[in-house]
Amino acid sequence: MKNKILTILSVLFALVMINSGLNKLLQYMPMPEMSEKMLQITQAFVAIQWIFPLVAIVEIIGGILVAIPKTRALGSVVILPVMVGIVLHHAVWDVAGIGIGAVLFAINLWAIADNWKKYQAMLS
Repeated sequence: MKNKILTILSVLFALVMINSGLNKLLQYMPMPEMSEKMLQITQAFVAIQWIFPLVAIVEIIGGILVAIPKTRALGSVVILPVMVGIVLHHAVWDVAGIGIGAVLFAINLWAIADNWKKYQAMLS
């Protein structure tokens, strides 16, 4: 039962990540209203030019890997830095939006914990 719940949550997590990555590349969803500070941060990321495409590609690849049970351990580690960035960004700049980020981060951590034995060879 635990594995079925994790699989369902992992697929939902993957769909959110893939959608987020595709939206960064294709910009098909409208941007929500932002505070002045958030607008400045977003404009800085856009000015750098390579950050959004890089994060988008990591979100898409990580999302695909997390959706497939056999590659979930790799996908969870690949997408972990993006998830840390999302949670920290919301904790510092947009506390109202931290809820979904925290839930997604928890799912990611659960997937990592569930696959912990697969990481032991790298850590020893």
